[in-house]
Amino acid sequence: MHGPLSSLKILDFSTLLPGPFASLLLADMGAEVLRVESPSRVDLLRVWPPHDGDVSASHAYLNRNKRGISLDLKQPEAVAVIKQLVLDYDIVLEQFRPGVMDKLGVGYAALKAINPKLIYVSITGYGQTGPYKDRAGHDINYLALSGIASYTGRRDGGPLPLGVQVADIAGGSLHGVTGLLAAVIQRQVTGEGQQVDISMTDCAFSLHAMAGAGYLAAGVEPGLEDQLLNGGSFYDYYQTRDGRWFAVASLEPQFMQALCTAIGRPELAACELSSQAHEQQALKREIQQAFATRDFAEWCSVFEALDACVEPMLSLAEALEHPQLKARQLVTEVPREGASPQPQIACPIKFSSGLPAPRHIGAPQGAHTEEVLRELGYSPARIAELKADKIVA
Repeated sequence: MHGPLSSLKILDFSTLLPGPFASLLLADMGAEVLRVESPSRVDLLRVWPPHDGDVSASHAYLNRNKRGISLDLKQPEAVAVIKQLVLDYDIVLEQFRPGVMDKLGVGYAALKAINPKLIYVSITGYGQTGPYKDRAGHDINYLALSGIASYTGRRDGGPLPLGVQVADIAGGSLHGVTGLLAAVIQRQVTGEGQQVDISMTDCAFSLHAMAGAGYLAAGVEPGLEDQLLNGGSFYDYYQTRDGRWFAVASLEPQFMQALCTAIGRPELAACELSSQAHEQQALKREIQQAFATRDFAEWCSVFEALDACVEPMLSLAEALEHPQLKARQLVTEVPREGASPQPQIACPIKFSSGLPAPRHIGAPQGAHTEEVLRELGYSPARIAELKADKIVA
């Protein structure tokens, strides 16, 4: 079966999380992705715990369905291989700081001269321009500088390090895929490629969909626990008698009435729309006191039958067993050489025409180097020379 992106061929120079997650989505949807790695620099995800046998679980997941080639791009012969590849792999995904790919001889200008249809997607912390373009950073830094962290947390505890890398994935990966596919569509019309500049800080900043609009248009700056959706209202988490949690999001009147009736306090529904902070905090205390009267399992039984926008907070293990997620087939079995298949999170995008079955987990470094070189016309003798000179591995 061919996926919807089976016509795309992508050279992926990225490491860590943002680029690999982007190319994972593309590969799952059928694109042919060829990873280019340095033989002298180990991708941190290859050693990131935990491991399934000798393989990092994160690497095995983020790099499934991709082939890999190991090249020392500091040597001209390796750069020559890339220049051959971009005649066929006409989309590049990279995640180095601005200027690094240019110094290696494989920047956008150099490769565009070989293939004018090239689409070159650069995912960086701060973008290709601006005073921070050469600055190092990680997810928490981008969330801090973009303002997101300033109203994500508790007044008495401060901002929280999130369990999911929002700037990396929602900022870098998903915007990277969006920009790449938009450039592909434009190329189909114009016949021309282009560079796509993805700044994880920019894209994280754009996620201020509601609070940002409120500040720019009305001058209302968000703070910790002072907005409708960040703990400033009854929209929040509530602890049960046995220490578990429920998420309450009963914003609409019919859902609020269902919630209040379920907890035995129907009169509280009238407080839902109050804009007074002290009234919202009083409402939260009443809801918390109600949840504290029963155990988690009891409340699960109560709300399972109600359409009230109230759901239990599940652990990852529990989420995997939830009937909704199981019905959506969000876990797949991925083949791996010499061992039983490895369970992994499946591609979450559903197509009526289906998607190709997973082909393999993330490959060992340079696993397909010889195969790719043979496809480019290199003889066995020439490949042996390149290996002997440590140009490829």
